[in-house]
Amino acid sequence: MTPSPEAHPRTAAASEQRLLVADQVAGVVHVLDLPDGRVRGRLRGRHLAEHAGFLALPGDRTAFVDDRAGELVVLAPFADADADADSDTDADAPGGLVEARAAVAVPGEHLAADPSGRRLAVTSGLGRNWEPWSDLLTVVDLGAEGGPDAVRVRARVGEPGVTVVGADDPLVVLRHREPGALAAYRHSALLTSPPACPPARPDAELPLPDDGHGDAHDPVHGRVFAATGEGVHRARVVDGGLTAEDPLPWGVEGRGYYLRLDPVRRTLWSCVRGGPPAPEAWPEWTNHAWWHPLDGSHRGAEHGGGSVELGPGLVFRLAVAAHRVAFARVHPDGDELVLLDAERPRVVARVPLPPMAGAPRRGGTPWDGVQRRAIAASPGGPLIAVSRGGHGEVLLVDSEQPDVRRELTVPTPLDEGGHMALMVRGDGAHGDPVGR
Repeated sequence: MTPSPEAHPRTAAASEQRLLVADQVAGVVHVLDLPDGRVRGRLRGRHLAEHAGFLALPGDRTAFVDDRAGELVVLAPFADADADADSDTDADAPGGLVEARAAVAVPGEHLAADPSGRRLAVTSGLGRNWEPWSDLLTVVDLGAEGGPDAVRVRARVGEPGVTVVGADDPLVVLRHREPGALAAYRHSALLTSPPACPPARPDAELPLPDDGHGDAHDPVHGRVFAATGEGVHRARVVDGGLTAEDPLPWGVEGRGYYLRLDPVRRTLWSCVRGGPPAPEAWPEWTNHAWWHPLDGSHRGAEHGGGSVELGPGLVFRLAVAAHRVAFARVHPDGDELVLLDAERPRVVARVPLPPMAGAPRRGGTPWDGVQRRAIAASPGGPLIAVSRGGHGEVLLVDSEQPDVRRELTVPTPLDEGGHMALMVRGDGAHGDPVGR
């Protein structure tokens, strides 16, 4: 038996940590205490938009898009911390986990907020369709008089990324593909749009390569970042418009398909994928963790960032803990959790993960009709959660003592890997204001 994470002296008290485990196929969000895994609540009939993910908001809140209901849902997972929660909490019960709701266009593709957490934007994507078909953008004001206000407008058909940049009168910045562009709109102006989903014209635009995939926003300096095959393109908000800056090179073979901000060390992170492009060749894909310090606070700043080899196979999303950055690597020879030192990036541990019965196989693609893994962490603590798709299991690992781990179970299978958010009170996760 492996020791319990409770043995770690730096692990926060159970009432200070929550794990949200969304089974978007079964239509439920489980809310668990950590580290013991006790169920604190369960939101039934909620189908999280997995691509948009969870968005951390100030005040220890989080938001997600319900793809079936067409709603933005704001949760307050610690609202019941001092009470005995019912294990089958009604999603709409007053004073329960759900703090606010607003109607949004779906399928939800990307989700972001301004630094205050009041003004949000949701883009729509493919859903279970082969071609882009929706051009709807939704903007939300959670602080509107009388309750949340939401307005839908038409932008451009595609799968745009989104950031909400600025404090007083923020810009909604869409990242488009084919043709690639950054397009900026005043959030306040979009909120005054008439009904019936009128077209909206951007206030500012910048060209991008056509293959953008991955977005980040630095709220301290008002910069947006877009991952492309050429590198990470940067733009800064100046006088209500966008000013391009020199892109950041990947420095290794391949390109990053995911981009996020570590709000503790103020560092950009991605995973750069290389190797043969065919999806069926996924076991031979190469993977490197890539990082870049934003303002010299990182110990690797003298080198302007760098990369670390992770190993072959499928690596996609990553998670940022207090002192580690975690990657889940899927491969036919065995899956593993790869832990990097976040201060001096290097691999410090490789934790084997139990196999998935429906895992991707050689000769097939790594995402069609197979099980996947979700990963979650909080910058306020050491715990890492990794799901085992199809088995209803989550492995909880202490990233600073990787032998300290615990298996948690939920009563739904977590088909397609599910999705998760790990929250610690006051962890500052909202410093990364893009849904993950």
